[in-house]
Amino acid sequence: MKYLITGGCGFLGSNLASEVIKRGEELFVFDNLYRHGSEQNLEWLKTLGDFKFYKKDIRNVAEITDVIREVRPDIIFHVAGQVAMTTSLEDPRLDFEINALGSFNLLEATRKYSSDSIILYSSTNKVYGDLEQFSYEEHGKRYICNQFTKGFPESISLDFRSPYGCSKGAADQYIKDAWKCFKQRTIVFRHSSIYGGRQFSTCDQGWIGWFVNQAINIERGDLKGPFSISGTGRQVRDVLYSTDLIDCYFKAVDNVDRCCGEVFNIGGGAENSLSLLELFEILESELGIKMDYKELPCRKSDQKVFIADITKAHEYYGWRPAVDKITGIRNMIDWVRNIV
Repeated sequence: MKYLITGGCGFLGSNLASEVIKRGEELFVFDNLYRHGSEQNLEWLKTLGDFKFYKKDIRNVAEITDVIREVRPDIIFHVAGQVAMTTSLEDPRLDFEINALGSFNLLEATRKYSSDSIILYSSTNKVYGDLEQFSYEEHGKRYICNQFTKGFPESISLDFRSPYGCSKGAADQYIKDAWKCFKQRTIVFRHSSIYGGRQFSTCDQGWIGWFVNQAINIERGDLKGPFSISGTGRQVRDVLYSTDLIDCYFKAVDNVDRCCGEVFNIGGGAENSLSLLELFEILESELGIKMDYKELPCRKSDQKVFIADITKAHEYYGWRPAVDKITGIRNMIDWVRNIV
């Protein structure tokens, strides 16, 4: 089988690429190496096995078309994207060109030159907007949503907010509709928070890794004084470890006939949900430190709670997470220690 991974040197992409190499399949990696950490991930992948690398940009229709025409992949993991809400507000055109136009370029290239390709797309929970139509309560160190205590299903209304939500949402709908209009075999994953090895987190994206990094700096004595958080720290996300993400993608491929044209909310589920304050509590216990922070205003369109109801993914292709949040955070601590 031939696998093409767009954004194959990013966090999601490099983890998926490593699994393709492990399985002995034919791998093609497409990435412009724009994101922090992507060059390190490329060098790491080179130590694992052989693959063909294209340093190209998905915004360039000729470049992605040429690769699709050349490779004619059986499976495409489309995980290239602009991933930060803050960046989308600073440069909406860049965000649109990468997420919306880049995804459209990929769809058109495959429709014309590789129509049998299976396309799995990394979308986001941000397509549901800020979810302020529901009611919330403070409960200890977290918010809870009264209507969806076990997680949000795929049936809640779409509500694109922010340039990031609009660009990812547009791509989400184009890719979903490609099955209806052209019978392209597409699957959409609306991800919650994912973390794990090969994630070079920043203050704008990858919050588990970012705060693990702050905790390790405190442990080492490299961080003096408080760090900042946006909001009260009671915001909640369900967290999914990278090995469970890999399992999610490959299980869906194995069940593609049932999953074509479907969307799935993907995360760790309610049992693996965390608020910032709860994460800090875990890090304080694991590292024997005190997380000293100061509050900044909430970010625009930030959701008080997003927990993915992962029932549909389990029903359609038998997937559910295997790594609990404590084990995953301990793994993340080990990985971050080795890179900082």
